[in-house]
Amino acid sequence: MVYGSINYYIFVRLNQSIPVSSWLHPVFLPLFCFIASSFLLGQFLEYRRSNILSDVLTWIGSFWLGMMSWFFMAALLVDLFRLFDSAIGFLPSVWYSNGEMTKAWIAGVASSVISLAMFLGFLNARRIRIHPLNIRIDKPGQPMRIAAISDMHMGALIRRRMVHQMVTKINALKPDIVLMLGDQVDGNVHPVMQLDLGSELKKIKSKYGVYAITGNHEYIGNAETACAYLEAHGITMLRDESVEVAGVYLVGREDRASKQFAHLQRKPLADLVAPLDTLKPIILMDHTPFHLEEAEQNGIDLQLSGHTHHAQIWPFSYITKAVYEVSWGYKRKGKTHVYVSCGSGTWGPPIRIGNRPEIMDITITFSVRDR
Repeated sequence: MVYGSINYYIFVRLNQSIPVSSWLHPVFLPLFCFIASSFLLGQFLEYRRSNILSDVLTWIGSFWLGMMSWFFMAALLVDLFRLFDSAIGFLPSVWYSNGEMTKAWIAGVASSVISLAMFLGFLNARRIRIHPLNIRIDKPGQPMRIAAISDMHMGALIRRRMVHQMVTKINALKPDIVLMLGDQVDGNVHPVMQLDLGSELKKIKSKYGVYAITGNHEYIGNAETACAYLEAHGITMLRDESVEVAGVYLVGREDRASKQFAHLQRKPLADLVAPLDTLKPIILMDHTPFHLEEAEQNGIDLQLSGHTHHAQIWPFSYITKAVYEVSWGYKRKGKTHVYVSCGSGTWGPPIRIGNRPEIMDITITFSVRDR
């Protein structure tokens, strides 16, 4: 309903800007309907069977999702200007002397700016950066280097080239351990299987292995199938469980979406931490960064999360900042260090404006070095 209403509003405003004599006018309605519905059609076909048609429709529709958001804001801004002008009359008379040309000129400029911004945002989304982070934990332990990655969203849009880039950058860090913070798979795991993206994951090199947790997108698809596929390609899934690695506890939580999509209630964090020796460092992997105070209350030394994408496209990051205590970046709560990643992949629009995809290069030092 909301998606349809937004698209209808955009269509009406763009259609009004096209001169009746233009070749575009008679074909604009079917063209717009095709573009606006392509993402939904592509996702529908992908869940039945991924193929070239579903990929093409998903790519077209994904770009439109990004453009749609900015077209909506542009149309809204123009209407607000018109509303204020009707009240106080601040626009020059030339604005109305040739209304058809004015509308066409505004629509042309807006379309050009939006198209350029989306293209640059697409290029930006393909350039993953390494984000260094130094953490000191007041417990005994050996220095540890962690490569952490979140929100890979492997699938129809995040394909072999992008996954290869992620793996290459991870390996260049020569990490002691690799942590994946959820949404490795973009919902439906079948495109990942068909593209054999797991063969790229098997190339990850680390001293103590690769550990991952579920995100909401594993549950949007089929979490059991996705987790089995990841496990088969060298990744240890931590699903409401903990493991000790090199004197450090890794605690991996099921994502909150488990209740919504699989009717599973994840274990309380207190239950996961209770059997652990709290004199040893504890790292929590929790995909969605809600209720960060739980980590502090349960003696977690470092919480790593993702999920937010920092909204991917400005200015929607103002919304994620309002929803989450940390939308992107570092925060310390008492003795608990928290880092929320903006992710390395993309969901929906393959576009990032206002942030860059990242892999975290985390160096952990301790107050006392273990002998």
